[in-house]
Amino acid sequence: MQLSLEQVGKTVGPAVHLYPQSLSLVSGAVTVLLGATQAGKTSLMRVMAGLDVATTGRVLVDGADVTRMSVRQRNVAMVYQQFVNYPSMTVAQNIASPMRLRGDRDVDRKVRDIAARLHIDMFLDRLPAELSGGQQQRVALARALAKQAPLMLFDEPLVNLDYKLREELRQEMRELFKTRHTIAIYATTEPNEALALGGTTTILHEGRVIQSGKTAEVYHRPEQMLAAELFSEPAINLMDGRISDTEVSFEDVVHFPLNQDLRVLGEGAYRFGVRPSHIGLVPSNDDDLELAVTVELAEISGSETFLHVRNEHFVLVLHLPGVHEYDVDASILIYIPTHKLFVFDAQGRLAQAPSRRLARSA
Repeated sequence: MQLSLEQVGKTVGPAVHLYPQSLSLVSGAVTVLLGATQAGKTSLMRVMAGLDVATTGRVLVDGADVTRMSVRQRNVAMVYQQFVNYPSMTVAQNIASPMRLRGDRDVDRKVRDIAARLHIDMFLDRLPAELSGGQQQRVALARALAKQAPLMLFDEPLVNLDYKLREELRQEMRELFKTRHTIAIYATTEPNEALALGGTTTILHEGRVIQSGKTAEVYHRPEQMLAAELFSEPAINLMDGRISDTEVSFEDVVHFPLNQDLRVLGEGAYRFGVRPSHIGLVPSNDDDLELAVTVELAEISGSETFLHVRNEHFVLVLHLPGVHEYDVDASILIYIPTHKLFVFDAQGRLAQAPSRRLARSA
């Protein structure tokens, strides 16, 4: 199956929900729609499903125009963040419902197979109200899979679950997508979720597609500064600087020599970006830039720490594994591997991405 959007846009009164944009999606890999709340992800999925009609452009399925075809006329499965199950039916009956509508044979065996894949086979005789939230969401996912629709839409289906369960279900869904010949579209606000699911990623912002492509490529080569900020959790750190014929300088007080990647750029002003997870507390590469900073906040979240620091020129965030406790206003040293710097020009376009080689360890 191929789903194509040709300059599809959506307005509601004077409000623009989607600016005209084109996308082409094929079965076999999950497509992640990544963006903040109200970026346009749900609006785009509703147009794809036929729940809403595009104001401009066309929606094509295998070349056929389905723009004005209602959701009842399309074979679509959709799972929302608020799971929906039939409360008076058992888990088995919920999963079996789309199969019985199709007139499938051997329904009981198929139900058990799907339930086993999602680890809910021990709950088949229970009602949804007797299950936890995570188990109920698995039932909703199982029913969507049982529908065998060529287009499956997942609108932040794991957002209300606890961290451990989300990690587990995310991996299970990734494996399920690999084995099904469907177009699977998954909306999320979380960059790490997009990376975990793989496939392709389309970044949306305020109703516009910012970038679309293979997930790894979009992550490693964001075409513009906004894409780099949106595809980073926390957002990528940005610093103003200049390139001369021999070095890079930040605020005329921090200097380091040009590396192999940066020598290809012309002299002038740029913005430099480094992901929070790439900044360390100890030197680990021979090109590390040492900065003296003051701690603003050590934000501990489970088994990781988001360390907010500043000096007279920069405000930076570090994403550190493990628990790190610091007093406010404590003075520390941090280390930025300069071979992992992104460089953007004055218009915010990518001028240079880090090569994927590793710098020699110190």
